[in-house]
Amino acid sequence: MLKKEIGLRIKNIRLDMNLSKQKFASLLGISGQYLGLIERGDGSLSIEKLQTLCNLTHLSADYILFGKDSNIPAEVIELLSEYTDEQIEEGFRTLHSFVKFIRHSHQDSSEETIA
Repeated sequence: MLKKEIGLRIKNIRLDMNLSKQKFASLLGISGQYLGLIERGDGSLSIEKLQTLCNLTHLSADYILFGKDSNIPAEVIELLSEYTDEQIEEGFRTLHSFVKFIRHSHQDSSEETIA
């Protein structure tokens, strides 16, 4: 179960970075096929590759391994404790999509100003 959760977090990190499986695997120094195993929870990263992932993404090992970010204020952790990991991840994906929408809208309006 834990390996599947870690794999899902790693997959979501890759998707949030808009990287293909092959490109992300290359950055980690593993094959795309092995990354697929990891993302499905059928494989795991070595400590060295975990460190590479942390350095690449600027995320803590606590977050990657356990879904816990030590930089989150206690009051936010308390608020989020009411929700399942799946609900929190869906909220994060929604927020990420909203940020992309805002950036895209901002770029469109900047281009209109230039034209």
